Amino acid sequence: METSGVSARKIRCREIAPGDVEAVADVLTRGFPGRPRAYWLAGLERQAARAIPDGYPRYGYLLEAAGAVVGVLLLMYSNKLSGAEPALTCNVASWYVEPQFRNQASLLSAIALKHKHVTYVNVTPAPPTWPILKAQGYKRYCNGLFFTLPALSRGGGLIEVIAPDSAKADDLSANEFELLRRHAGYGCVSLVCRTSRGAMPFVLAPFRVRQGRIGLPAMQLIYCRSIDELVDCAGAIGRFLLVRGKPLVIVDANGPIRGLPGIYSDARGQKYFKGPRPPRLGDLADTEFALYGI
Repeated sequence: METSGVSARKIRCREIAPGDVEAVADVLTRGFPGRPRAYWLAGLERQAARAIPDGYPRYGYLLEAAGAVVGVLLLMYSNKLSGAEPALTCNVASWYVEPQFRNQASLLSAIALKHKHVTYVNVTPAPPTWPILKAQGYKRYCNGLFFTLPALSRGGGLIEVIAPDSAKADDLSANEFELLRRHAGYGCVSLVCRTSRGAMPFVLAPFRVRQGRIGLPAMQLIYCRSIDELVDCAGAIGRFLLVRGKPLVIVDANGPIRGLPGIYSDARGQKYFKGPRPPRLGDLADTEFALYGI
């Protein structure tokens, strides 16, 4: 549909509905040519099936001109535990507006960031967007990435894999076990490391580090209770991953992690938040990393 001459009065921003999924995938495929259409459709299907807090959009918002979708902003709402209380969090994910409608793009961010009680996170910001995020009130909470070979660590423990059809483990809370099982359904690796100090849950997602023509297989840490627990279990997790051809684990960090062998870099991996509760490192659960893949 030809939309270049559409009046601004005929452009509107609205919530993405189930019937918009195909058109949304088309727009995102144009906006992110490195990702195939099937990638977007698979992620949107996961968004369609997941539980979300009542009263919030399932997919996010779109910009519509003369009935055609010309812009998209994906949102992923979830309740994260902050102490004993759930904290409403929203991953502000992939954003794209067709070039001829960029002057209307602010409509998407204005409606997406309207809730003052929500903590918004942007975990994949491109460097050119960092000044924009700061202007919108975002603050950086993660400065870079730590690349570790955990098999070189001493930490021990018995590793158990949690599959989507696993029965509940008695030594995990219902919320944690459901998180592990849910992420296993997204294609992540959900693990429980049982040690003398108790059961410690972890989620990791496949990641390929690109260096020239050779890609190094790795895993991105998606969830742990704390980085200290990761250090405690690093050896057991590393040996488990090593025999499966995944020697490297990537962890969000603000510097070198004591007790883990590896290298810290701030060349990429910056992450930002806006809202009442700063996110913690080691929790990318229910974000685009899990639902869409890396």
